[in-house]
Amino acid sequence: MATAERVHAEELLAPEFATRLEQLELISRKIFAGKLRGERRSKRRGESVEFADYRSYVVGDDLRFLDWNIYARLDTLFLKLFLQEEDLHVSLLFDVSRSMDWGTPHKGLYARRVAAALAYIGLVNFDRVSLYGYANGLRRELTGVRGRRFMPKVIDLLSNAPYEGESDLTATARQFAVRHPQPGVVLLLSDFIDKGGYEQGLRYLLGRRYDLYAVQILSPEEMEPNLVGDLQLRDVEDNDRAEVTISRALINRYKRNLQAYCSGLKEYCARRGVQYLFTSTEVAFDQMVLSYLRQRGLLR
Repeated sequence: MATAERVHAEELLAPEFATRLEQLELISRKIFAGKLRGERRSKRRGESVEFADYRSYVVGDDLRFLDWNIYARLDTLFLKLFLQEEDLHVSLLFDVSRSMDWGTPHKGLYARRVAAALAYIGLVNFDRVSLYGYANGLRRELTGVRGRRFMPKVIDLLSNAPYEGESDLTATARQFAVRHPQPGVVLLLSDFIDKGGYEQGLRYLLGRRYDLYAVQILSPEEMEPNLVGDLQLRDVEDNDRAEVTISRALINRYKRNLQAYCSGLKEYCARRGVQYLFTSTEVAFDQMVLSYLRQRGLLR
C-alpha cells in the first residue's frame, strides 16, 4: 500500500465481521475509576441504580441513602450501598513510521485493522476510546470518544493517516504519558523496529500504571528474507545505506539477531507485567482478534 493510498472502510472493518465483534467487550486486568460514571460495573461501591450492600451510618454520610424501613424496624441507621459504574478509557497507538509501510500482507494495514476492530468493540460498549497514529511523536489523533456514532471518524483517521517519519517510541510514550495521567488500557501496535530501542518508551508508560499491551507485527519478508547477491540496502526511515553481499550465513545471522531482538522484547514485557503478543501478517486477521487477544485477556 503506497503512502498516499487511501484505505477503504471495508478493508479496515467489514460489516459482517463488525457484527461478530458486537458480542465482545474489552476488559482490564485492573479496575479503573474514570472521570465519569460509565457503562462498566466495578467492584467499588458508590452511587448507581443497583443495590450492593449495607453498612452502618457514620456522621457525614449522605442522608438520601439511609434505609428508613430498617430504621423503623431496628431503630438503627444503615446506609444503602450501590455498585459503582466505571468509565474504561482505551487508547490505541498505531505506528505510522515509514517502516510500517511494508510487507505482503501489509504491516501498516494489519495494525490499522486491529485498531479498527478494538475501537469498534470499545465504542459499542460505551467505553471511552482514543486513537493515535505515531512515529517520532503523536501525529494523528481522535481522543475521548464514546458510542458507535463515532466509528466513521475512527475509520477516517485510520484510512488517511500517512506513513511518515522515523520511529521514536521514547518521544511518543513521553508525550502520551504527559497528556494521559489517568489509568486505562493502552495498546501499542508496531513492529517495534526502533533504533532508539523500546525500553525507555515502555518505562514512561509503565510509570503511569496503564494496563499495557504490546503487539509486535512483522511481515513474512522480514522473518524470511528472500535476498541474494550483492545489494545496497536502504533504511526506509532515515535513508541510511549499506553495501552487503547476501549469503546463506548472513541470512542465518540476520534471523538469529531478529529472533533475539523479539525475545528480548517479550522478556522485557513479561518481567514488567506488560502483555506481549507477536504476530506475522500471515496470521488471519480474524484469528488474531477473536482468538489471540481473547487468550491474552483483553477481550471476552
